[in-house]
Amino acid sequence: MLAILNSWGPKPIKPLSLRVLCIFRIWLAAAFLTTLAINATAQDDPSHPSTPEQKALFVLKAEKAFNNAKANFTAHPEKPEAAWKFGQAAYDWAEFATSNAQRAEIANQGIAACRALVEHDPNSAPGHYYLALNLGELAETRKLSALKIVSEMESELKTTINLDPMLDYAGAERSIGLLYLQAPGWPASIGSNAKARQYLTKAEKLAPNYPENILNLIEAQLKWGEKSSAQHHIKTADDLWPAAQKEFTGETWASSWLDWNARLESFRKKASAPPRTIESPHNR
Repeated sequence: MLAILNSWGPKPIKPLSLRVLCIFRIWLAAAFLTTLAINATAQDDPSHPSTPEQKALFVLKAEKAFNNAKANFTAHPEKPEAAWKFGQAAYDWAEFATSNAQRAEIANQGIAACRALVEHDPNSAPGHYYLALNLGELAETRKLSALKIVSEMESELKTTINLDPMLDYAGAERSIGLLYLQAPGWPASIGSNAKARQYLTKAEKLAPNYPENILNLIEAQLKWGEKSSAQHHIKTADDLWPAAQKEFTGETWASSWLDWNARLESFRKKASAPPRTIESPHNR
């Protein structure tokens, strides 16, 4: 693909090339949405240690939190905290949606509450942050229009970083780093390995004790084929885990620890796996 992109260079694009470019954009968009769908359904992966009973409990808790936050926001729409907490609960509940229609319905409620908040208070970091996260949930339900939503997510996350880079354990740096990591690159979207590295590294430096930050960095390094760096950070994670398990404890973090432990073990296997060899056609 890189050769194809380079071949465009400064040459004039003929009508056929425009068609190829359009098809290429669509293909990349589809690939991005597939990645989003895979991430959204990660909890259904058979390798995930969560049992059906555990998952059902997490779903019930997220739904209850959403309904409570919605009731509080409906009763006190003028309170900033009620608005962004409803946005937070909407994002958490949308993560468990079983259909695009349900995910979009939940995300749109969070988006509306957070939009109203940031319009009234442009300096609300939680308002911009949870607006961005709910936009991400909405993007998972869209096709080509998702790429426009991605640009708005980028803008909202950058605003959050300017207002409060430490919010949610460097959540905006973490989220925008993943956005750059997963999104298609030019010409289809904003994806950039260089920017992903910048923000994922910054998130880990700002909040090194938060497991999600180092796990995301390891995931990116494995994706880029940087096994030695990934192995170094896996060792760092192993050292971090005991203290993190004491800090992030209780029912609030139960679902997160199931995910974090499963990801760390998965990354450990990938980092220690021997490189793949390409079989010669003559030996097939």
